[in-house]
Amino acid sequence: MTAPILKVENLHTYFALEEGRVEAVNDVSFEVQEGEIVGLVGESGCGKSVTSLSVMRLIPSPPGHIADGRVLFKGQDILSLRESEMCSIRGGDVSMIFQEPMTSLNPVITIGEQIKEAIHLHQHVSGAVLNDRAVEILEMVGIPRPEEQLNTFPHQMSGGMRQRIMIAIALSCKPDLLIADEPTTALDVTIQAQILELLLTLQKKMGMALLLITHNLGVVADIAQRVLVMYAGRIIESGPTEAVIKTPQHPYTIGLIKSIPQLSGKRKRLHSISGHVPNLIGLPQACPFEQRCPHKREKCTKELPELTTSTPERMVRCFYWNSL
Repeated sequence: MTAPILKVENLHTYFALEEGRVEAVNDVSFEVQEGEIVGLVGESGCGKSVTSLSVMRLIPSPPGHIADGRVLFKGQDILSLRESEMCSIRGGDVSMIFQEPMTSLNPVITIGEQIKEAIHLHQHVSGAVLNDRAVEILEMVGIPRPEEQLNTFPHQMSGGMRQRIMIAIALSCKPDLLIADEPTTALDVTIQAQILELLLTLQKKMGMALLLITHNLGVVADIAQRVLVMYAGRIIESGPTEAVIKTPQHPYTIGLIKSIPQLSGKRKRLHSISGHVPNLIGLPQACPFEQRCPHKREKCTKELPELTTSTPERMVRCFYWNSL
C-alpha cells in the first residue's frame, strides 16, 4: 500500500478554561489514503470538529493549543511548519468545508470576490483568467447563471446555494485532500441529499481524498470506504464501513447503529443510548464509555483500554469486544 496522503499520529488538543483543561482530542491516530473517502462519526462534543481544525491548524489560541502529536500531509509534518508555509498548503493542497456557511462566508463581500481570493492566493492568476476560473468553479458545483452570481452577496442566496458556494471555494484550487465538517447540518433532507451527491461526484471527478465528518452513520454507510468512530475525544472503533456497520465491535458503535430508524419490518420503539457524554475536564483513566455501557465490568471502571487490532483492518478500544 502506498503512503497515506494524511497521517495523524497521537494528536492531543486541549483547551485551557477557568474550570480546568478540556481534553477535546486525546491521543487520536488515523490515516487517509489518496482518493479515499473516510467518515469520522460521533455525537456532538466528541471531538470531531476539533480534530479537523487541528489538522488545518485553525485551533484558536488561546484558549486552545495542540499539545502533542504529528499531522503528516504527504509525509511532511505540517504542525512543524511556520504559519506562512502553512498558508500555502491550507486552502490549496488541503481545503475544508465548514459547518455553517452563513458564519463562514463574509456577508459584506460578493460571492465572486470570495472565490477569486482563494484562486488568486494559491494559483497567482488575475484579470480575465481569474474571472473565468471563478465562473468555471460555480458551474462545476451547479450554480445557475454563474456570471450573474459572482456579484451576489451570501444573504441573497438560499442555504443550499450557500453550501454550494462553500464547496466551490474549497475546491477552487483543486485540493488533494478535502475535509468536510458536517456539510449538510443546516439543510433540509432533500437539499442534504443533493449536496452529498454533489460532493461524491466531485470527489470522483477530481480524485481527491475526502474526510467526511458527521454524526449520521447512514451518510457514512452510503459513501465512505472506511469509518472512524469517535467518543469523548478518542477513536474507539475503526475499519471498513461495511464491516463496522454489519458487525460493530464497540458497545457505543452498537448503540449508534441500533438507534438508526428502520424503514421496513416490524415497528418498534427507537433505541437510545442512556446517560450523557462525560465531562472532558479531568477525564478519569478508565473507559470513557463505562458509565453508559450495558456490558461494563469492574476492569472498565479502573483502566483505559488501548485501541488494539481486533480483526484484519479493524481496531477497537474495548476490553471485551469479542464477547459482546
